[in-house]
Amino acid sequence: QVQLVESGGGLVQAGGSLRLSCAASGSIFQFYAMGWYRQAPGEQRELVAGITSGGGTNYADSVKGRFTISRDNAQNTMYLQMNSLKPEDTAVYYCNTLSSRVQWAWGPGAQVIVSS
Repeated sequence: QVQLVESGGGLVQAGGSLRLSCAASGSIFQFYAMGWYRQAPGEQRELVAGITSGGGTNYADSVKGRFTISRDNAQNTMYLQMNSLKPEDTAVYYCNTLSSRVQWAWGPGAQVIVSS
């Protein structure tokens, strides 16, 4: 079982930037398409960005042009660069696979709070 640990969250003013990291415990990470998800209070968890094992990316419309997902397979790590943050981006951010058949245990998440 791969363990996932998110980091890099924090409190930032609207318009600011944060960079989240997702560290995976196993090298099997490199073979999976991965995604960043977020869950706001009282809301369901949603997918905001995805990246294939080869680096192809896609984004939710709400973050397109502001967020950039990337990965370093040699380091078993994935990143989410978040720019032009908005209060509606406030949520706990998680990483996991994009596969509906294989998902690893959810990590602790990274809390992002964007103040207006």
